[in-house]
Order: sequence, then C-alpha cells, then structure tokens
Amino acid sequence: MRAQIKLGRIAGIEIGLHYSWFIIAILIVLQLKDQFGMVNADWSPALMWGVALVTAVLFFVALLLHELAHSLVAKSRGLRVRAITLFALGGVSQIESEASDAKSEFWIAIVGPLTSLAIGAACLQIERLAFPGARSEPASPVAELLLWLGRINLVLALFNMIPGYPLDGGRVLRSVIWWITGSQQRATRWAAYTGQAVAFLFILYGLWGFFTGRNYTGGLWIAFIGWFLLDAARSSHVQMEIVSGLRGRRVADIMERDCALVEGHISLQDFVDEYVLRSGRRCFIVVQNNSLVGLVTPNEVKKVERSEWAQNSVQSVMVPLKQLHVVSPETPAVEALEMLTRQDVNQMPVVSDGHLVGIFSRGQVMRYLQAHAELGR
Repeated sequence: MRAQIKLGRIAGIEIGLHYSWFIIAILIVLQLKDQFGMVNADWSPALMWGVALVTAVLFFVALLLHELAHSLVAKSRGLRVRAITLFALGGVSQIESEASDAKSEFWIAIVGPLTSLAIGAACLQIERLAFPGARSEPASPVAELLLWLGRINLVLALFNMIPGYPLDGGRVLRSVIWWITGSQQRATRWAAYTGQAVAFLFILYGLWGFFTGRNYTGGLWIAFIGWFLLDAARSSHVQMEIVSGLRGRRVADIMERDCALVEGHISLQDFVDEYVLRSGRRCFIVVQNNSLVGLVTPNEVKKVERSEWAQNSVQSVMVPLKQLHVVSPETPAVEALEMLTRQDVNQMPVVSDGHLVGIFSRGQVMRYLQAHAELGR
C-alpha cells in the first residue's frame, strides 16, 4: 500500500495518504453530520458540518497514532519502518522486515490496540468530567465530539484484537504460538488459517445481512472487510512460505548468471524485435565499449511512444549504472528480496569485485521456489 500524497515525516517515518482515504473520509463526514443532526435537532447545518469535519479529522489522527505506536515500537526493536499510509480501511505501517523473536512481535502488535484503548478511555473520561450533564441535557458540540471519538476508538481497539491475521489480534496470536512452539513458520501458518476462518465469517455475516435486508449498507461493508482480511491472510501466508524457502540461501544460489547484453546504441525498435520478442527475457544489461553502463527492461521502453521507437536508442531510456541498486553474491537471498521490495524494482545486478556476475530478480526467485516445490512433491 503506497501513499500518493505525502504529508511529511514523524520520527523519520514518512506519513502519507492513499487516494482511497478520501472516499472513507467523505463517507465518515456525511455519516457524522446525519448522526449529529438526529440527536441535536437544534444545531444549525453549519454547526453540524463543522463538528462532523473536525471529528473526522481527529479520528484519522487517532488512526495515525495507532499506526505510529506500531512503528515506534518496531524501530525500538531494531526494525526499519519505511512509511505509514492511511487508506480506506484505516492505516498500515510499512515495516520492512519481520520481528526476530516472539516477544518483539507481541509488543509491536499489542501496542496499537492499547493506544486506541487509551485514546478512547481518555476521550470518554474527559467528556464525563468536563460535561457531567451532557448525556441528559442538550449536548455541546465538544461533548458530542469526545463521546463519538471515545466510543469509536474503543471499537477500533476491540476490532483489531480479533484473532484474525493480519489484524493486530492475529499477530498477537502468532506471537503466542511462536513463543509456545518456537517456530515462526508454524505460528504464521496457524495464524493465517485463523485469519482466513475469521474472514469467511465476516463475509458470510455481511452477505446474510445484505440479502435478508437487515443491513444493506453495513452488510456490504462487513463483507468487503472480510474479503480484504481473507486476501491479506493468504498473502501473509505466501510471504512467509517464500521467506522460509529462501532461508539459508545466498544471492549466488538463485541469481541468473547468463546475463543478456545489449549495445546501448541500437534503436528501441531493434531492441524489441531482436532481443525482447525473440528471447522472451525482460531484463538486459546495457554495455558500451565493453563496459556496463546501465540496465533496460520493457518498462523503460513503454514510456516512449511506439511511433518513436526507431528514433530513440536503448541508451536514451536505460536506467544508468549510478542509479542501479546492486547486490553482492554473498548477500542473503531474503535480504536481497527485501531490497527489491524496498526499492520497488524487479531486478538488481549482482556485482563482485567491480564485475557483473549475474542478475537477481523477482522472477528468478519465483522460478527457484517453484522448482523446489515441484521436486519436494
């Protein structure tokens, strides 16, 4: 989940918004405006809209604090945190590596719900002390704001503690199983299975509410959340299987040694016709006077209009050598794969003593794992 709008940095962590965030933000403002209007008929339209807008903003601040708590504890445990992105279903902390032990996993997971619980309890306590008669008399805007924020943060804390991986509760469950069994892989597998079961229950309950007419809109939302959790649980399981399959392997064990070379002076049209289409390869090392000068893939070619392929050379679109992220043959394969993800690239040149010795790519990793899986069967 990558942010399209950057908001800044907190403690070195990039904060951003995904476009889908605006959809849920608008829906929350509309819902709050109607809710405040129903219980406070004497409020003016301007007041209802204003309180709804401020409440929605503070709610997303609370979501950000929830994710920031995860990220800060992860950083304190030696993990790298790239960014926090708010999107339609809340927020996500982009932690670039897994916790090294069950204890770290437990505290990274549990601190988010604890933060939401603390925010919710604080809001309700402030509302109770500052506005003692608010629930029996016409409520002030601030009292309504605090009451809604308090309740929604408590709901958020409880929801996240549902033992469905990758929700926080599922990660807490994984840490407990990890601690009991001593196996991270087994813990992830069982937490993912539990997460899929919880997701199916969400989907069935949501569809039941929709088709029986008991809750049209809410039913669809619950089913959608279930589908999202199901996909996330499956993806987490696959990711762990990949990491397990690469554990103990080096880049040299997986890399493609027969690197495809292409001269930088040839046209893009000749490159596509003579190299890409005939070989089926997607990654080529660009050389000039027998020296490595860059890397080119079909992605770079697609940025040029097809009608201009004959007038542009490979060298004009390649990724220059100085911009390439390289890796050594002795680098652990899991670490190299994390580098691909972090840099958002599909392949990296493998360099030893200043010489190109191979290409490490996502495709090569998948072929390696598939071959070993087939042999295992």
